[in-house]
Amino acid sequence: MSDVVEKTLTALPSLLSLDSQPGSAKLSSTSKLGNLIRGITELTSKHEEEKLIQQELASIKEQVSSPNTSMRQMKELMVRAIYCEMLGYEASFSYIHAIKLAQQGAALEKRVGYLAVSLFLNESHELLLLLVNTVLKDLQSTNLIEVCMALTVVSQMFPKDMIPAILPLVEEKLNHPKEIIRRKAVLALYKFYLIAPNQVQHIHNKFRKALCDKDPGVMTASLHIYVQMIQEKPEAYKDLTASFVTILKQVVGGKLPMDFNYHSVPAPWLQIQLLRILSLLGKNDQSTSEIMYEVLDESLRRAEMNHNITYAILYECVKCIYTIHPKSDLLEKAAKCIGNFVLSPKINLKYLGLKALTYVVQQDPKLALQHQMTIIECLDHPDLIIKRETLELLFRITNAQNVTVIVEKMLDFLRISEDDYTTIDLVGKVAELAEKYAPDNEWFIETMNTVFSVGGDMMQPDIPNSFLKLLSEGFDSVEEDRKLRLFAVDSYVSLLQGEPDKLPQRFLQVISWVLGEYSYLKEELQPTAVLRLLAKLLDMKNTSSETKSWILMAMTKLCDGEAGVSVAQEVSETYSSSLDTVLRQRAHELQYLSQNPELRTRVLPRDAGPEPLEVDSSLSFLDGFVSEALAAGAAPYKPPHQRQEELAQGKALSLEPYGLSLPISMSSCSIADRQSPTLLSISSGLSGDSTDLSLKGGSTTLKLDGVKRVWGKEGYLVQRESLEEAAAQVEVPSPLRSPSQQGEADRSHSQAPIPIPTPEPEQEKQQLASSLFVGLSSHSSVSLMGKSEPTPQRFRRKAKSPSSSSDASERISNSLVSSTSTVDNLLCDNLLDTSELAVSSPSLTSQLSQGLTTANGTCDVQLTDSDVKGSSPSLVRDNGVAVAADSTPHKDLDRPKDLCFSSHLPAELSGLSHSEITPLCSDQSLDLSVCHVQKEEYLALVIFMYNSSSSDIQQILLEVDSDELEVSCVCDSAVQEVRSLSVAVCQYSLTVKRPSVHVEVVGMVSYQLPVGTHQSAQFSYKLPLTSFIRPLTVSTEEYGKMWLDFSNDTKQNLTLISDGQESLTATLNVLKKKLQLHVVEIIGMEGIVACRLLQDQPCLMHCRVHAGTLAVWLRSPVPDLPDCLIYHCQRALQEH
Repeated sequence: MSDVVEKTLTALPSLLSLDSQPGSAKLSSTSKLGNLIRGITELTSKHEEEKLIQQELASIKEQVSSPNTSMRQMKELMVRAIYCEMLGYEASFSYIHAIKLAQQGAALEKRVGYLAVSLFLNESHELLLLLVNTVLKDLQSTNLIEVCMALTVVSQMFPKDMIPAILPLVEEKLNHPKEIIRRKAVLALYKFYLIAPNQVQHIHNKFRKALCDKDPGVMTASLHIYVQMIQEKPEAYKDLTASFVTILKQVVGGKLPMDFNYHSVPAPWLQIQLLRILSLLGKNDQSTSEIMYEVLDESLRRAEMNHNITYAILYECVKCIYTIHPKSDLLEKAAKCIGNFVLSPKINLKYLGLKALTYVVQQDPKLALQHQMTIIECLDHPDLIIKRETLELLFRITNAQNVTVIVEKMLDFLRISEDDYTTIDLVGKVAELAEKYAPDNEWFIETMNTVFSVGGDMMQPDIPNSFLKLLSEGFDSVEEDRKLRLFAVDSYVSLLQGEPDKLPQRFLQVISWVLGEYSYLKEELQPTAVLRLLAKLLDMKNTSSETKSWILMAMTKLCDGEAGVSVAQEVSETYSSSLDTVLRQRAHELQYLSQNPELRTRVLPRDAGPEPLEVDSSLSFLDGFVSEALAAGAAPYKPPHQRQEELAQGKALSLEPYGLSLPISMSSCSIADRQSPTLLSISSGLSGDSTDLSLKGGSTTLKLDGVKRVWGKEGYLVQRESLEEAAAQVEVPSPLRSPSQQGEADRSHSQAPIPIPTPEPEQEKQQLASSLFVGLSSHSSVSLMGKSEPTPQRFRRKAKSPSSSSDASERISNSLVSSTSTVDNLLCDNLLDTSELAVSSPSLTSQLSQGLTTANGTCDVQLTDSDVKGSSPSLVRDNGVAVAADSTPHKDLDRPKDLCFSSHLPAELSGLSHSEITPLCSDQSLDLSVCHVQKEEYLALVIFMYNSSSSDIQQILLEVDSDELEVSCVCDSAVQEVRSLSVAVCQYSLTVKRPSVHVEVVGMVSYQLPVGTHQSAQFSYKLPLTSFIRPLTVSTEEYGKMWLDFSNDTKQNLTLISDGQESLTATLNVLKKKLQLHVVEIIGMEGIVACRLLQDQPCLMHCRVHAGTLAVWLRSPVPDLPDCLIYHCQRALQEH
C-alpha cells in the first residue's frame, strides 16, 4: 500500500504542475497538497479524517478570501479544494473562485480553473452563466491551449439555452488548421446534438465534411454523431453505407497510423463504432447488407489475437451479422465464434458468449441446442453474473412447453439473489412469462403469489396492476373467469389464515382487492369471516397507510348482514379520527355505506366489469365557479410558462457586451411588461425547480453484504467448484482459433467418435436439457418470447370493441441506395460533390445525384417551394425492393412524347401555379405522376394515373395517407377505371397535423388487369414544410397581444445577407419571398414577422441585428413549428 501512495505522490507534480521546478520528480515536502495526502493516509478512523478535512477547508476558505493571494497560490488552493470534494466533502465556497481563476489566470491557472469548474458544477448550476463570456472570449483567442480548454468545457457542461451564443464560433472551428481543434469542435457539436438536436440540424453538411476529414481522429469523433442520427432515422443515411464500409476496410487493413493501434489491434474502438453503424444501416435491407458482407468477413478473419479487445470486435461482428440481412457463410462463421466463447473456460469469454447467444437466439433458436449442456452447467455456475445471463438466455427461448421449468429456475435464483436490480428485472420477466404461457389456473396463481412474495415492494407497480386488470377484465370464457378468480380467493384466504405479517405490502393490497371483489364466489365462505381476516391486517404494526386504505375499501364491499355491519362500524370508529386524510375518508365511506345497503349496491355493484369513463378534459363543470371567483376579484389563471417567465424577468441576465448594447425600441409593438425577445434569458431549465443530481452527501461506507469472500491472509481461496471443474475438465475448442481452424478441428473429432459412459449427474443434466430446450428443434411452430405468436396464449383478455379494419397499404420506408462509392481512402472529399464521382453513364449520374441529394430527407435535400422536383419519389414493389422512380428510363420510350399532364388539371386549379409534375411510380401498365398546387386554405395534391397499355384497367383502388398531414379526397367520386392510353386525375387536400421539417405522403395503388391478375405498388412523396406556410396579415398591436399568448419558442442566430445599413430589410425580403412570410413592421435594427401554417396555426418571429448576425426569436402555439421554421430560414439564407 505504501508503494501505491508513494507512486501517486510522485505523479501528482507532473499532472498538476504544483512545484516550481519543471523537472521535479518528487512532491515537495512543503507542498500543502502533499502534506494533506500524507496526513490522510496516516489516519486510522473516519472521524479523524473528517476533522482534518474540515480544518483544511477552513484554511482554504480563509486564504481564497484574502486579497493578497496570488494566482499561483489560488491554483494550489483550487487543487486542494478539488481533492476535498473528491473525498466527499462540500467546498461550495470555492466555486466562484474557480470561475474567477478560469477568467483571470494565465494558461496554467486557467487550466486548473476550468478543471475545477467542470468537477464542481453541473449543467443546471446557476453559477455556470458567469462562465459564458469567458468561454466566448477563449473561443476567439489565438492561443490554441485556451481554445482547446474552452471547447473541452463546452463539450462537458454547458447550458442548453446558451448554445446559440457560441454555436457560430464552434462551427468556425470545424475549419481550423489544427486537428485537435477540429476534433474538439466535433465533440462539442455532438454534445449539442444530444441536448438540443434542433439547434444543430442545419449543419448536417458539416458533419459529413468531418466524416471525410484528413485526420482520422476528427473522422472518429464524427462517428459519435452519426451513431445517434442513424439510430433515429437510418433511411436518411443509406447513401453513406459504402463510405463507412470503405473506412472499415482501411482500418482493418492497418492503413491508419500506428498511434491508433491498441495491443497491435488497429483502432479497435473505431472498428466497434463502424460495426454498430453498419448493423443499423443493414437491418431489413438486403441491398445495403450486400455491400457489407466482404468487410465483415475480413473483420472476423483478422480478429484472431489473444486479447480482450479482439473479443469485443468479434462480439460486435457477430451482432452485426445477425442483425443485417442474413448470409449463410457469415452466419456459420459467427455461430462458430459464439461456440468458442461459450465453451471457453475463462469466465469473461463465457459471459460474452452467453450474451451473444442471447442476442442471436431469436434469429436462430437451434443455435441454443448446440450448446444446451453448457447452458445447463452455467445454471449452477458459482459466478452470479454468468447465472443471471443464462437465465436471460432461457427467457428468450421460453415457449408454452418449457415455461414451467424455466420459471422454476428463475424463482430459485430470485430466492438467493440479494441484488435489488436483479430482483426487479427477474420478477418482471417471471410475471410476463406466467401471463403469456401459463399451463393452468393453479400454476398461474401460485407463480404470481411467489412473484409477489419474493419481489416484495421493490417490484414495478405495473406488475400487480396488470394482474388485477387481468382478473377484472376476464377472458373469452366465463367459466375460465370464475375458476381463476375462485382459485385466487382460496389461495389468499389460506395465506391470511397463516402468517400474513410476513407478506409484502403490495401483496397485501392485491389480496385485499381480490377478496373484496370475488370472495362471494365461494359460497361456503361467509363475508364476516373475510372481514375479520382483513381487520387483523389493520392491527398489524407493519401495515402501511396505503395498504390500510385498500383494506378499508375491500371491507366496504363486504359489510353485509348484522355481523358484518358491526365489524365495519368498529373499524370505522377507529379510523374516522385518523390524521391521514385518505384513511379518514375511507373510514367515513365504510361507516356510511355499511348502514345504507341500497346505496352501496348502486355505488359498488357486484361483478361489474370495467366501463370506460368519460373525462371532461376542459373542466367545463368548473366554469361557474371560475366566473364567480373572477367577479370577486380573484387573479386569472396563468399558464406555467408565463409564470416562469415573469419570475425570470426580474433576474434575467444580459449576455451582451456593455459596449455593444443597443437600445430596444419595441414600445410601439405593444409588447409591454415583457423581456425583449433577443435577450438570452435563463429559461425554466435554470429555475429553482431544477434538482441537483449530485451524490456528494451520500454515505462513504462500503456495503459488503452478500459479497463472496474469495481472498484471505494466505491469498486467493480456491473454491471447491473450481477444483471439481479442473478435475473434470475436457478439451474444448479454443476461442483463439479462427473459424476455419475450428471447422477442421470439429471434423477431426467427428471422424473418430469415442463412446463414453454417461454418469448419473450427466443423466440428470440431459433430462433437464430436454425439459428446457423442448420445442426448439421445431421452432417454426413454437412461439418464442419476443417473437410473433402464431398460437393463442392462455390468458387473452376480452376484446372491448370490434377491431377496425387494418390499413390496406402497409407503410414501408423507402430508401434510395446510391451506387457504391469509389472512395479508396479516408480523404473522401467527393462525398459532398456528386459531380466528381466516377460513374459509368449519364443515367447513373442522374440516379446517383438524386440518391445523394433527395433520398430519405438527408441533410443535402434542396427543397423549396419553387423547386419541388427534388423530392424524389420512390416505388416499393410487392417484393419489397426499392426502385427509383426514374431508374427505368426505358419506360419513357413507351410514353407519348407530347403527353402533357397540365391540361388534365382540375378546372378550379388550372389558373393557379403548381409545382413541376414529377413521376411518382411506374408499373407494367400504370404510370403515376404527381404535383401540388398551393391554395389559400389547403395544399392540393394532384395524382395523374396514365394507362400506357392497350387495354382498360379496372377496379383501381388508390389510398393516400400521412403521419404528419391530414389527407382528404376532394374528388366527387373515386376513380375505378382508366381507359387505354388515357389519364385519370385524383385530387387530395393536405393540411398539417404535426409539423416536421419535411413531411411525407405515402400510398398504395392496386388494380386488376384484363387477364385477371392483381397488381399493386406503393409510393411516397416528400414535401417541405414551406409548402404549407402562408403569410399572416396582422397589425403591430395584434402581434403584441398574440406574442404574450404563445408558449412554444426557440432562439437562433442567422446570417445576414449583407453588412450594409439595409441588411435587415434585405434579409427579411429574402425570407418573405422564399418562405411566404409577412413583414409586419421594421423599426431601426429590429423587425417583426408573422406567418401561419395550414390551417390557421400562427407563428411569430422577432428579429434584431446584433454583432453582424440576425438574432431571431420565434413563438407559436404549436410545439414543433418554431424549430422547423428556423431550419427553413437557415436553408433559405444559405441558398441565397
